[in-house]
Amino acid sequence: MLPTPDNSECSRQARWHAAIVDQAYKGFTEIIPAAQVDVFDVPGAFEMPLMAQTLAETGNYGAIACAALVVDGGIYRHDFVASAVVEGLMQAGLKTGIPVLSVSLTPHHFQETDHHMGIYADHFVTKGREAAQAALGIVEARKGLQIKAA
Repeated sequence: MLPTPDNSECSRQARWHAAIVDQAYKGFTEIIPAAQVDVFDVPGAFEMPLMAQTLAETGNYGAIACAALVVDGGIYRHDFVASAVVEGLMQAGLKTGIPVLSVSLTPHHFQETDHHMGIYADHFVTKGREAAQAALGIVEARKGLQIKAA
């Protein structure tokens, strides 16, 4: 989701809990105009690292931001999913040299009530803004640096 020479941005988001996760886009586009953001949906958080790497390898994006909500459903699956997702996003960025940002939240006490849905929806707007600011910041910090090919 960061500017490239052609000013393209990229946003990826999981469709699991989409009503909440989509709020990250709202916050993101408060900072970076929607016309500069491409959105690619994936089924869930676990699929984000591969898609982030695929997008980064195109060379079309200065940065990629990924958003997901991984909830504790009463079994320990959320722990390994959240860990694998964040590790995978970091590895995609390190492998490709394109910053990959995570807006992946893993609440332990999430309930699908109006109250919790509202709290996390609002939080994703804030996290979307923060991701956009981070995207612009890392692109700016890297601008002018000579990156040597490995």
